[in-house]
Amino acid sequence: MTPTTPTEPTEPSQEAPPSANGLTDFMVEVDGKLIPNYDATIKPFSEGDVVNGEVVRIDRDEVLVDIGYKSEGVILANELSIRRSVNPADEVELGEIVDALVLTKEDQEGRLLLSKKRARFEKAWRRVEAAAETGEPVDGTVIEVVKGGLILDLGVRGFLPASLVDIRRVHNLDEFKGQTLECKVIELNRSRNNVVLSRRAVLEEERKEVREQILGRLQPGMVIEGKISNIVDFGAFVDLEGIDGLIHISELSWSHVNHPSEVLSIGETVRVKVLDIDRDRQRISLGLKQTQEDPWQTVMNEYRPGDVLEGKVTKVVAFGAFVEIVPGVEGLVHISELAEHHVETPGEVVEPGQETWVRILEVDEERRRISLSVKRAQANQNLPLRDLLPPELGGTADPEPAADDDAPELGLSEEVFSSEPTAEEATSGDGDSDTTLSSEADSEESLASEAGAEEPSSGVADPDSVDSSDPTAEEETETAGVADSGEPPESSDETS
Repeated sequence: MTPTTPTEPTEPSQEAPPSANGLTDFMVEVDGKLIPNYDATIKPFSEGDVVNGEVVRIDRDEVLVDIGYKSEGVILANELSIRRSVNPADEVELGEIVDALVLTKEDQEGRLLLSKKRARFEKAWRRVEAAAETGEPVDGTVIEVVKGGLILDLGVRGFLPASLVDIRRVHNLDEFKGQTLECKVIELNRSRNNVVLSRRAVLEEERKEVREQILGRLQPGMVIEGKISNIVDFGAFVDLEGIDGLIHISELSWSHVNHPSEVLSIGETVRVKVLDIDRDRQRISLGLKQTQEDPWQTVMNEYRPGDVLEGKVTKVVAFGAFVEIVPGVEGLVHISELAEHHVETPGEVVEPGQETWVRILEVDEERRRISLSVKRAQANQNLPLRDLLPPELGGTADPEPAADDDAPELGLSEEVFSSEPTAEEATSGDGDSDTTLSSEADSEESLASEAGAEEPSSGVADPDSVDSSDPTAEEETETAGVADSGEPPESSDETS
């Protein structure tokens, strides 16, 4: 056996941090000595890359982040968040690992500038793009209330219009500030960094089954209860516990309504009648006045043509004025029935809100229309209705003569005071007509002198009631005038 000789202990060799291949990549030999290779510890990156690092310092206007570079990166306060005027201490904490996008590796002051909000923006934009393609909702926190809607923080700024915040329009958007809302992306524009959201789409999808159940249960003619959810110029929307129905302004009241807010208020509970259902478009038409007593029945039961009553002018138009005679029922006073004198415009005589007396001329039950007169309601015009109505409304051009019980029975021929011309008068020429007038006057004078009595007043025709355009009526008036004179014509030849 060969004896072994002791060996001197060797000094341990210098070791460097191991690398992936077991060799050192962080040490470099200089003048026969290994020294740390600091350049190897610096992570390679370029401007526009997203890096991560540890927050090592928080100042009032900036944050320092160690990303393994030769100097710490600087994140200015306005690059921390998409929110405006933020406090850096509210956004990050010491020791927190954050992602940041490299803006510039060295500015004029030699700083490495980073942006936390832009790194978050890039990640968030990819997530929003994916949600827009698949239709999946995204969550965001309301950070601002602006004119016309809300601003949500999705990592990018998303705009939620006020009309799409809820199924019903929301009047106070401030109540949503700070809340996290689930919305769908309905519009995306990368060049403008524009994201438009809809929370209503999410809510409608959730309530779709409920809406279908309600539509299947409702039938036209049903009377149901609901709550006024919104009021617009053309009507009011009623929440039927899952779906909204519309009461058109014309279905709010039996009387004229200028704006729905005169009758209803938001949050009010009302009983309405289902008028129509469009199941394909999921729309429900409702009526409020159908649940109230029809004032037309009051008019039909209590009033008749010729009645004089007090009303209130509700509207003045070019052709007349509307007067409310009972609550919910208005009649038209034509411009020709406003005053005895000629009226250029109805505003000369009446104005809205004015109380006035009117006389009912005609009631059209089928069309629900009432014709009224102001001038005929005056004390000196309190005449029978048949004297007041024009012929087209059922009046008569010539009033019937009143019977005189004291007048003696003269045995006069009915042809003398007949309201209709005889066949001979209708067919004769002008000369025959004059001869007839003269002979009738002679006969009347002779009979009256024998009886020793005055002419009966019932035979006098009212010249105001005679239509000047009717030649027959003129002949009758002329006949009556001759009879009333009490004097015979000079001669039948002169008359002819």
